[in-house]
Amino acid sequence: MSLNSILNIANSGLAAAQTQLRVVSDNVSNVNTPGYVRKIADQVSVTSQGAGAGVEVARIRLATDRFLQAASLNAGSEASRQGVRYELYDRIQSLFGDPSGDDSFFASVDGVFAAFASAAEDPTSSPYRQEALYKTQALFDEAGRIQTQIQAVREDADGRIQSAVDSANSLLEQIEGLNKEIARGVAVGGDSSGAETAQATLIGQLAELMDIQIQPRTAGGVSIRTTGGALLAGNGYAKLDYARAGTVNAESAFSDIYITEPGGQKRALMDTISSGEIKGLVELRDTEAPAASQRLGELMARVADQLNRAHNANSSVPAPSTLTGRNVGQSLETAIAGFTGGTTVAVTSSAGVIQTSAHIDFSAGTINGTAFTANTFLSVLNTQLGGQATASFDGGVLSFSATAPNGVAIADDAANPSGMPATAPSLKTGRGFSHFFGLNDLVSTDRTAIYETGLTPGASLGFAAGQSLTFRFTDNTGSRLRDVTVAVPSGGTVQNMLDALNSTSGGVGAYGSFALDANGALSFTASGSPAPTMSVLEDTTSQNPSGVSLTELFGIGGGVRASRADGFSIRTDIRQTPTNLALAKLNLSAAAGASALSTGDGRGAQGLANAGQLSSRFAAAGGAMGGSMSVSRYASELAGDIGAKATVASNRNDTAQALYSEASARQTSYEGVNLDEELVLMTTYQQAFNASARLIQAAKDMYDTLLGMI
Repeated sequence: MSLNSILNIANSGLAAAQTQLRVVSDNVSNVNTPGYVRKIADQVSVTSQGAGAGVEVARIRLATDRFLQAASLNAGSEASRQGVRYELYDRIQSLFGDPSGDDSFFASVDGVFAAFASAAEDPTSSPYRQEALYKTQALFDEAGRIQTQIQAVREDADGRIQSAVDSANSLLEQIEGLNKEIARGVAVGGDSSGAETAQATLIGQLAELMDIQIQPRTAGGVSIRTTGGALLAGNGYAKLDYARAGTVNAESAFSDIYITEPGGQKRALMDTISSGEIKGLVELRDTEAPAASQRLGELMARVADQLNRAHNANSSVPAPSTLTGRNVGQSLETAIAGFTGGTTVAVTSSAGVIQTSAHIDFSAGTINGTAFTANTFLSVLNTQLGGQATASFDGGVLSFSATAPNGVAIADDAANPSGMPATAPSLKTGRGFSHFFGLNDLVSTDRTAIYETGLTPGASLGFAAGQSLTFRFTDNTGSRLRDVTVAVPSGGTVQNMLDALNSTSGGVGAYGSFALDANGALSFTASGSPAPTMSVLEDTTSQNPSGVSLTELFGIGGGVRASRADGFSIRTDIRQTPTNLALAKLNLSAAAGASALSTGDGRGAQGLANAGQLSSRFAAAGGAMGGSMSVSRYASELAGDIGAKATVASNRNDTAQALYSEASARQTSYEGVNLDEELVLMTTYQQAFNASARLIQAAKDMYDTLLGMI
């Protein structure tokens, strides 16, 4: 071996040792830097014509482990998903208060009925009436506040989705830029570890937004895909697009999040991810928050309905001069059809003495013995009232108006009323005549709240042909499957509309079917596994004469059903004048000239107090099956459901965070800097440097000796 070879070998050793020491120095100086991955200098021997020619550092790389990295990224995605779900659902739970507390929303439901029980003990007490009305209004006000805040949580989630999409776009652009920088470093044999470290940090941030898979590239850098296979970066970078909804309400429809891959292919992002912050926000916004909102709407609708049931069975003292119903969303002919049993419309003086009355026997089709049809109902009824009161129907609303100073009171028949035909109480869809039309409701609402319409397949629907509504179907990931527009067909019957809705060509038959039950309630059953979710995107229909839409009439979709929660309030005249509260029952057996209404009668208040224990038909809402139960029980079950879901969200978050901490700890243990190891390496490379230096000194001495011999 020549002296030049010895010097070259020694110089290569010096250079390699210096590089190794620089790498160790970088590692030690970044021992406390979060996310820093230690560097490793791969040192290899160099040969020339089969003989050793020294050493060199082939490359400087990061001490990464693909499997530990993948485990950490996946755990981070799931932790972010569960974290936002818990954070936002905890806000929803807090809106209802502590379910076990006396001041929670659910406790106030029972408080309303307890207040009416107190009023029943002393029906003439104005403070008791005011207390009952105050608690009732406070309950509906609180329900409206909670509903508004749930939508605010959804709006917050939607805004955070937009921010996450913007962040993802920025991260992808930076990651792809670093890919190019790393590739240039690899091509020239330079040190690209700094860029790789920065890229690893960005990848970790991206993984918190969505679950991803990493594949190293031969040229340097990484290729990134979602777990569903969509290319995010590696040969160009993807672009995510999302347009937030703005102000959010219960019926808001949201846009899809689209991803345009580097090759130009556009697809729905939610089809390709199963975890991450974006996934958690979409789940909360589109599933969990609407479920709570829908169940709240169903509860408040049934509370209002049961209070109205009791209130319609009674009258104030004196009886009101007018009774104005609610919009039933159909013509009088279809609304009257289907009633059975009997009821009495009485005109009373200011002293409560019956001046005249009209007994309506729906089963026999007579009013005071005079036959009527659906078309002649109003004319026959007005004739039998003898001009002392007038019934009218306009815009879907039935009303009665008595001539001054008289009032109008309505009472259903008992099982065997004294002096009257032996009929049962009037009944349709489980509601009496006054209750069905809402003639003496205690609680009013600005929208349709009860969807048992009483319509039959052959009934006239009242919507003009050509009007349409658009449905949106989404899969279990939240991605849109299809928007379907269904036009109102000619023919005009409920069955015609059902056929159009369920058609496989032009209808929703490919995704499920609509069905009408015995009470005229419309329901949708999705088909397939997993079943798609249906919502109403747009509805331009308007029923004649009521003006309500098809969606409002039947409560189609969860959005319109959830929106009921913030529309209830005590009837204005009763709220302003508590004496208008109907606590007395009309006594149809009162002797001639005797009062049929008593100010001391508390049976109406007792009926209101008992309303919370009467069975109601709850519709399926928010994942709950519904069924027959009391409103008090439903409120208790909803309280338990909200609390249980919050607990589950908390447990899942704790578990996900623990797994993420463990995965990160293991990754850090392998990839992080260990000062003891670095000290050993520093000592080793210092000795290697000294050995190379001594080899150079030995070669120098040999040169000097040879030169001295000449």
